[in-house]
Amino acid sequence: MINTALHWVAELAVVIRGLIFYLLSAIISTMRRFSASILETVEVIVVALGAVFLIRSFLVQPFLVSGASMVPSFSQGDYLLVDELSYYFREPQRGEVVVFHYPNDESTYFIKRIIGLPGERAVVKDGKVIIINREYPEGKILDEPYLPRDTATTGRPGGKTEFNLLANQYLVLGDNRSYSFDSRDWGVLARKEIVGLTRLRLWPISGLTVFAAPRY
Repeated sequence: MINTALHWVAELAVVIRGLIFYLLSAIISTMRRFSASILETVEVIVVALGAVFLIRSFLVQPFLVSGASMVPSFSQGDYLLVDELSYYFREPQRGEVVVFHYPNDESTYFIKRIIGLPGERAVVKDGKVIIINREYPEGKILDEPYLPRDTATTGRPGGKTEFNLLANQYLVLGDNRSYSFDSRDWGVLARKEIVGLTRLRLWPISGLTVFAAPRY
């Protein structure tokens, strides 16, 4: 009887040890899978944050329009995406709408349209902008299809009406010519101040638009 009891105790101990080993193995395996899952999640988060940083720093940046200087093309509250990459590979073109640092306050961002290019002479006269360059040495009145009909571009009291643009200098104006605070008030824009090119309006949804430079 004693031997039989001992035999059953020994067998029970083996079963218990096996059960404990199985449970420990299952727990360790679960912890490993959980740890791997955590690591994978952390990796995804790090990659996502890195991608957002790169996109925000070098590719595109959101911009919220404030004010009425670009009406009717852009209005208060428009949510735009600004392309920061294109100007690394080419120069800004006439008619493109750019976001830039206000030269007298680097913390302030403006949105305006490029009107005059480096090496040109631009004259505001008789309600129009006249561009003088190698192609048009006698001057050409700029046709601006994005402006409302009968819009007059005038100078400012004490402001400039003639601009001789040097290398890397641009004349920028708001589309709402009567209410825009632009190159007529504070002078030409240096190339280094330009943040990027306005590519897309995301909001309002009804105004969803992809922008391209107009043809003159």
